[in-house]
Amino acid sequence: MPPRIEVAQDLGFCFGVSLAVSRAEQEARRGRGPVSTWGSLVHNRLVAEYLCSLGIQVASSLSDCLPGQTVILRSHGASPSERAALLALGCRIVDATCPRVAQIHKHVRLLEDEGRQVYLLGDAAHPEMIATAAHCHRPVIVENCESLREYFDLHPDQAARPSALLAQTTARRDIWENCVVFFKKLCTNSKIIDTICNTTLLRQSEASRMAARCGAMVVVGDPDSANTRGLADICRAGCRRVLFVEGAANWPSGWMKNQKNVGLTAGASTPPWVIEEVYRIMVEEIMNEATLAESPEPEKDPLPVSEAAPPPLEGDPPLEGGPPQEGNPPLEGNPSQEGDPSQDEDEVEESFEAMLEKSFRTIHTGDRVVGVVSAITSAEVHVDLGAKHAGYIPLTELSDDPDYKAEEMVRVGQEIEASVVRVNDVEGVIALSKRRLDSVNNWNDVEKARESHAVLSGIVLEENKGGVVVSVKGVRVFVPASLTGLPKDAPMSTLCKQRVKVVVTEVNRARRRVVGSIRAAQNEERRALADALWKDIEIGKKYEGTVKSLTSFGSFVDIGGVDGMVHVSELSWRRIKHPSEVVSVGQKINVYVIGFDPERKKISLGYKDPEENPWQKFINAFHVGDTANVRIVKLMPFGAFAEVIPGVDGLIHIGQITDRRIGKPGDVLTEGQQTDVKITAIDYEKKKISLSISALMGPSLPSEEAQARDAHLPDRVVAVASADDDDDDVDDVDDVDNVEDANDDDDDDDIIDAALDAPVAPVAPEATVAPAAEEGAEEVATAEEGDEESAAPVAEEGIEEGAEKVAKAKGSDEASLAGTTKKRKKLVP
Repeated sequence: MPPRIEVAQDLGFCFGVSLAVSRAEQEARRGRGPVSTWGSLVHNRLVAEYLCSLGIQVASSLSDCLPGQTVILRSHGASPSERAALLALGCRIVDATCPRVAQIHKHVRLLEDEGRQVYLLGDAAHPEMIATAAHCHRPVIVENCESLREYFDLHPDQAARPSALLAQTTARRDIWENCVVFFKKLCTNSKIIDTICNTTLLRQSEASRMAARCGAMVVVGDPDSANTRGLADICRAGCRRVLFVEGAANWPSGWMKNQKNVGLTAGASTPPWVIEEVYRIMVEEIMNEATLAESPEPEKDPLPVSEAAPPPLEGDPPLEGGPPQEGNPPLEGNPSQEGDPSQDEDEVEESFEAMLEKSFRTIHTGDRVVGVVSAITSAEVHVDLGAKHAGYIPLTELSDDPDYKAEEMVRVGQEIEASVVRVNDVEGVIALSKRRLDSVNNWNDVEKARESHAVLSGIVLEENKGGVVVSVKGVRVFVPASLTGLPKDAPMSTLCKQRVKVVVTEVNRARRRVVGSIRAAQNEERRALADALWKDIEIGKKYEGTVKSLTSFGSFVDIGGVDGMVHVSELSWRRIKHPSEVVSVGQKINVYVIGFDPERKKISLGYKDPEENPWQKFINAFHVGDTANVRIVKLMPFGAFAEVIPGVDGLIHIGQITDRRIGKPGDVLTEGQQTDVKITAIDYEKKKISLSISALMGPSLPSEEAQARDAHLPDRVVAVASADDDDDDVDDVDDVDNVEDANDDDDDDDIIDAALDAPVAPVAPEATVAPAAEEGAEEVATAEEGDEESAAPVAEEGIEEGAEKVAKAKGSDEASLAGTTKKRKKLVP
């Protein structure tokens, strides 16, 4: 039975090598003058010979370059000093560095900027490692876990330093994993970045599986290629018979003899035509062996190479045919292989073409393809399609979502599906678009959301005269102004660039028209929140809400689907005129439930903290008879209000301001003045405090003016005045005859007699007027919208009412008291 050849699904040029070779071919076709590569473009001698045939030379040093010459940087990258030297020489640089390698260069620079020691796993003599090491100042390069352990044995103090571990793109996965385990255990402050190329990983995994099930393996590639050598090592670990061959010219004749199943793989730098040549050599040997076994006639030549084809792949059904032809006996041990030899050759040849098509497929515009992300740059995402062309997706073609970030949503090694936009055979690249492919799927999702009334999320893109446009999964949804959920006069521009929820109300795919409603989505959300809130609400429960509106009597707060009202008296412990003094519309505040009515759907909320109740603080700190230092906050005609502690005011009646009579409180006090007072009374029920300044003053002597005036009066008149001042009755006055002797005028005697015989109306004492004034003060304090102008009449009315009560109680009034006083003045000589 002839051997079967199993070809790896992923082999040949990787994305980075394909990109480098394509750019070199493009520069050669442009004909802008001499073109050189800075070192070998890739590690493959046959590729170098091919590029040399295009006129591209290899520059090993600056002496090989000329000013103005085009220099292509190899896929392994170049050091910053080499770039600078080429630019200084005047060379035109074409960067063909593999995107994965360029990403490693960026990593090591950032890691060193963080103060970390960089450790690199790979071959120190490899061009990629040399270029990578040049992008940092003090890298440590190790080949395997043993060398890493030896380094830390020699430098044990380095384990405590911040560090980072990276790998060459072609490093073996098993060696990397061993190093990672050791590095994690030893270095506590470390960063580990897996920089092994995903293509290399896939090929190594596939080679390991093939080597386990095949009796022999063929690895095609240049011996100087690190990734090809790695494939060979992996195959040797799972298979006894492994052939590492550079190309068809190095093929050992007769190697396929006596083989059963043979696997074929190739390194990332091996060109497709070299793999095809090796494959044809293998098929030729199989067919020659089969021909010799079938034909005993020496004069019959074996099949030519052009007609040779491989046997069926592993897993293919055996070929079926008619009875054996004369001169063409069946293969030994393979009775099913019968019939026309030319028919068998055609079938084998078709199998070969199918295998090549599978390995090097042709991609056309409009195809839907699935690839693996190999690199992410600032402008595009590189995709390995497993084809001879390299694929890329511009960032603008990733998504219609303006908030879409490639570095967060796409990662290297991830499979991605896209649509082919353009195939550029000249440059060897394929332009892809994920956005266009998603657009078709997103329209289906929008139509389903319309049927199910589902709520979708999107970004407001722009404002127009009729509403706003929202991007929902890449589909433009128009939301009329009346359905935006904004107040009537609010500008719609406030929604721009905001993420909102939308309910789709109309879809017309033929006209590509979609209409939605933000307000409907808000109503759905509020309805769900309200249902949940009414189930769990209880008095005292706290919520975080948003102030929706302000009125003169309070503010309305949204606590999650339901609006509650905070009365103005519940906003602050101090007296305020309007809620705007404490909160503003849109402000986030913490409130608690005071009461609620589920039937009327009303909730009463509180905002001020009960633990900060100033009245409670006052009664805990002060008692009647205590002295306090207060601040005058308001002057009224009947007295002054003073702040005892923040949030608690007391009244100093005008009669308690000083020990002498004054016209108004402003004669003695000013607003903002600090003074000591005595607490004379506390009404715990009404929460009122009476204060006194005069209570802190000692008993006062008559003023000098009063003493001078009384010195000219007879003893009898002085006694009357004293009696009047002391609020005593006239009956207490003695020796009225002394007054009569003081004046011989009969008319004056009559006046004096009438004055002395009449009952004297004493001046209302301060203690009697104070309650009436306090009653007027209470009316002022309870006036929610009162000010000084409106409060003064109320206070004066209280004083007049108190004075009137005193006058009636004593049988006199202010007019009679004034008349009596005038008569007394006439007695003064």
